[in-house]
Amino acid sequence: MDKDCAHEEGGEMDDDSVNSQLLRLMARHAKLTDLLHAHHLIGGYDIIKTRQGKGVCVSLATSYDGVYLDTYNMEIDLTAPLRISRHNIPTFIPLNSLAEQSNLQTNIRAFLDTLSQHLNAFVGRKQQLKLVKELHESVEVMESNALCSILVLLLTVPEEKTAVLCKLHYTDHTRCLPTRVDIDCEDEQLPGSSQWKKNCTLFKETPVHKALSTIRQAGIIL
Repeated sequence: MDKDCAHEEGGEMDDDSVNSQLLRLMARHAKLTDLLHAHHLIGGYDIIKTRQGKGVCVSLATSYDGVYLDTYNMEIDLTAPLRISRHNIPTFIPLNSLAEQSNLQTNIRAFLDTLSQHLNAFVGRKQQLKLVKELHESVEVMESNALCSILVLLLTVPEEKTAVLCKLHYTDHTRCLPTRVDIDCEDEQLPGSSQWKKNCTLFKETPVHKALSTIRQAGIIL
């Protein structure tokens, strides 16, 4: 009889343990869902529950200069440990690295904020490249990559129609502006001139299509 009692008590303890784990998991799900919903309310992300609440689909809308552009989707499995199960994030965005660096398991908000920064910066650079092609017919795009982190432009100076190669490096992938600008020209004195030093500063402080407009209006390039 004592064995039966012990067996029953053990069964109850097992049930209590399972129930406790289930309650903790439900509480964790509710906390994460509330947090994601709060981001939705402040204009951060759109959240849809999936698989009967076992996961969520996060939609991250991107914009540039007040214009909504691409929307990216990502499904997060809420069962411990948190896991990104599906997504359409571009492959050149280091999704897994961002999840590790932001500690997705304990700080999903930091992860989503960082991911949103990378996506908005990427679409911003891509939109600037598109505007350069649309607004500046005399500027030739010599090189660019999928991440839009490198942009090489061929500019023409009116005097003797001198060709100037302008290379913009976007090493900070959370920003739309270049961190370094290199100028190359057959006229070796041109890159070091005060005017082109100002132009380089302008490129680093102003979106490239707007910087080109300013430089062209000043009569520096065609």
